Amino acid sequence: MQRRDLMRMAGGIALAGTTGGMAHAQAPTRWDISIPWGPSEFHTINAQRFATEVRTATNNAVQMTVHSGGSLGVRASESVRAVGDGVVPMAEFAAFQNVGDLPLLGIESIPFLIANYDELAIMHSLVRAAWERELERRNQLVLYIVPWPTQNFYFKRPIATAADLRGIRMRTYDRVTAEMVTRLGMVAQQLTNPDIVPALASGRIDAVMTSGSTAVAQRYWEFLKHTYTTNHLWASNLMVVNLEAWRRLPAATRTQIQDIGKRLEPEFWNVSKGEHTTRMAELRQNGMTVEEPTPALVDAMRQATATMTDDFVRANPAAAPIIQEFRRRVGRG
Repeated sequence: MQRRDLMRMAGGIALAGTTGGMAHAQAPTRWDISIPWGPSEFHTINAQRFATEVRTATNNAVQMTVHSGGSLGVRASESVRAVGDGVVPMAEFAAFQNVGDLPLLGIESIPFLIANYDELAIMHSLVRAAWERELERRNQLVLYIVPWPTQNFYFKRPIATAADLRGIRMRTYDRVTAEMVTRLGMVAQQLTNPDIVPALASGRIDAVMTSGSTAVAQRYWEFLKHTYTTNHLWASNLMVVNLEAWRRLPAATRTQIQDIGKRLEPEFWNVSKGEHTTRMAELRQNGMTVEEPTPALVDAMRQATATMTDDFVRANPAAAPIIQEFRRRVGRG
């Protein structure tokens, strides 16, 4: 029997257990949450708080257990399928890592489209409904969405111009970021979070793009020395639940859980906003330099990626009106 079949059976047993639990008034509903991030990442801590508040609000009727570090065997890029198929009842995943199943999730990854948190909130107000519709078609419901902090480049040596990037093996997230670094003369190496440190240790990669949260959690100072606050794209995580499991809950309980997600989401955004400054300070304390990229490097990055918005729209026509309205609202129409 294949590993995925075993996982599917385990998920089916978990969902069946939920049904059986509802048949007895005293038996709680127990859901496992698959999370690829390590236990110290703020997204994991957010998820644990969400689970605790749900348990308290439902008087232990719904008990969610957070499994960090991909310990349930679900890879980050398989999360949409895993929840939709019932392999796990819940998961949190990064939008960019699941573009293979839902390409529109990659809209945040378009280089230099979104400048800051305020603009990201505008983008979410425009694209969220489409994300939710598409995920519902894939048998899952979104409970909350929270962004990672500003994204950065991390290198072994100083980088001042595009010429300094040539040949560097850079960790990327998805097809869009792989295209970006390729255009900059680097060699794209697509990796999920748990794979980064082994790749650094083995020499498979020379550089990484990610947030300061991950850089600190994975102790990048042991491998890399220079951080550049490039702010080249945005990335958000979605907490989702399998719709079949969800619909087995009483309507009042579903409302309770959704209300908790809506209440906590702005608080989780504030946690994200504070992460960048905090984690950059920790990188400095551990011997890494942290600085803005040179104007020459920024210009090179913008020029190399200038056509990527149009490329994304051609591949995802549904993104065209969303991006057009986004640009109008932020004054770049």
